[in-house]
Amino acid sequence: MKSIRISSDIIPLGEFKTGISACLKKVRSTGHPLIITQNGRPAGVLLSPEEYDNLVYRKQFIESIERGMMAAEVGDVYSTEEVRAKLAEKRTTGKQ
Repeated sequence: MKSIRISSDIIPLGEFKTGISACLKKVRSTGHPLIITQNGRPAGVLLSPEEYDNLVYRKQFIESIERGMMAAEVGDVYSTEEVRAKLAEKRTTGKQ
């Protein structure tokens, strides 16, 4: 994610409401998130769809690695031959 520029990436809610279309275009073109404030405090963040997808993918990837590491720590692991046998069995039976 690109870093936030204080001078241009923070906008009050009232200004956001009157210029939603321009805000969407700005987020899309710059790739910078837009922080929306209410009563001077952060109230929301506007991201481009691509940036949102990247964040979701990264979160899922990290969670997957964490699950794998926890499984390895408790000994829930398979040898290469065991994995190959399970995959071969699924291919022949068609089960997922």
